This record gives sequence, structure tokens and C-alpha cells, in this order.
Amino acid sequence: MDIIGEDYSDANLYEQRWEGRSFVRCDFTEADMRGLVTSNCTFTDCVFDRTDLGESSHTASAFRSCKFTRAVLGDAVFRSCTWLGSVFMDCSMRPITVEETDLTLVGLSGAVLPKASLRGLRLREANLEQADLREADLRDADLTGARLLGCRLGGADLRGARLDADGLAQASLRGARVDLGTAVAFAGAHGLRVD
Repeated sequence: MDIIGEDYSDANLYEQRWEGRSFVRCDFTEADMRGLVTSNCTFTDCVFDRTDLGESSHTASAFRSCKFTRAVLGDAVFRSCTWLGSVFMDCSMRPITVEETDLTLVGLSGAVLPKASLRGLRLREANLEQADLREADLRDADLTGARLLGCRLGGADLRGARLDADGLAQASLRGARVDLGTAVAFAGAHGLRVD
């Protein structure tokens, strides 16, 4: 059953448990969703403006084309979820746990996620411009097509990560750990010839 266009502004949804629910174009502005537990839920084109999702837990839930503005996501856990096409602006995301989650086309421009564990995540075509991912664990992450202009990846672990030439040329990678293949690709992206 789809819940369409419902207004949950200022709602107290503290520590509720939702399973198999579908929300379309719903407004969760300033809702208290701390400790919320979702399983197999779908949120499509929903608004999370100044929403408190701290300490919430989400398993196999989808947040598609949602907009998070100044939302609190500290201590939230996302496992086997998708954030496909969602945009996060000025959100408090530390610390956050994101495992086996699809972040394809996600907007995380300016996100502050130093030391975050993003290992093995799909970040294809994500907007990570000006994001702070220093010392983040991005091993085996797929960053193909990601926009990395001004992204700070100093000290990040990028071993096994997939990055294209544009990303390697645009991001700040000083001190990042990379494998040999990425080092060669980095040299090529900066006009060097490896013989």
C-alpha cells in the first residue's frame, strides 16, 4: 500500500518500527524520527528537511530521489539500502554506518565524512564535489563517473577502488593509499607516461 503525499511535518515518529511500507512524495520536515527502524520500506521523492534521523536503523530500504536538507543522521545505520538519486545538503552525518548500500547518482556535495567507512559501496556518478572524505575507507568502492572536483581524499584508502581519469585529475589525493593500477591511472590522468 502506497502512502502518497502525506504530511508528516513535526510528527513524533520516535522509535517506531516500519516494515514493507511505501511513501511517495511525503513531507517529513522537522519530524522526530530518532531510533526509527525500517525494513523493506520505500521512500520516493520524499522531503527530509531538518528531520532528526539520529540513531535510526534501515535494512533493505530504498530512499529514491529524496531530498535531505540539514537533516541529522548521526549514529544512523543503513544496511543493504539504496539512496539512488537522493541529495544530502548540510546534513550532520557523523558518525554514520553505510554497508552494502547503493549510492548511485547520490548528491553528497560538501559532505563532511572524514574517516567514514564506505568500503565496497557503489558511488557511480555520485556528486562528491568539495566533500571531505579524508582518511575514509573506500576500498573496493565503485567511483566510476563520480564528480570529484575539490573532493578531499587525503589519507583515504582507495585500494581496489574504481575511479576514472576525470576523478583522478579532479580530486585531492595527497597521501591516499592506492594500488598499482590506480597509481598508473593517476599518472596517466596527469599526463605522465609510464614506460
